[in-house]
Amino acid sequence: MIEHSDDVRAAEGAERDALAAVDSYMDAFNRRDLAGMDAALHFPHLRIASGAVQVIERPGLAPDDFFERFAAASGWAYSRWDYRRAVQSSRDKVHFAVQFTRYREDGSAIGSYPSMWVVTRREGRWGVQARSSFAP
Repeated sequence: MIEHSDDVRAAEGAERDALAAVDSYMDAFNRRDLAGMDAALHFPHLRIASGAVQVIERPGLAPDDFFERFAAASGWAYSRWDYRRAVQSSRDKVHFAVQFTRYREDGSAIGSYPSMWVVTRREGRWGVQARSSFAP
C-alpha cells in the first residue's frame, strides 16, 4: 500500500481550497457582481484570450456597464462549469483545466470554452492569479 506523504496531503487540501476561489469567481460572474469577481482574484491578474494578453493591475478596473455591454454583444445570460480538474498542484499553487459554457436567457448554449486557470495562495488567501481561455 502506498502511503500519502505530507506533501501529497497538502496538495490535495490545496486543490480543494483553490477550487473554492474558482467557484467564487463563477458565482460572482453569474450574479453580475464586479466586486465579487475581483475578490476571487489576485492582482496583478493575467488573462490570455481572444489573441491578447491582458494584465489587470488592480481591482475595480472593469467598467460599471461591463455586464450590460457583454450581454448585448453576445446574448449572454449566465455561465456554468462543464468541468474543473486540478492537473498540477502544490501547497500554494494549483493549475486547473476547466471548461465553461455560456448560455442565453432561453437556456440555449452560446459556446463552450476550455481554459487553464492558475490559482495561488498569497498571504493565506487563495485567488485566481491567471486565466488562459479560448473564449472570445
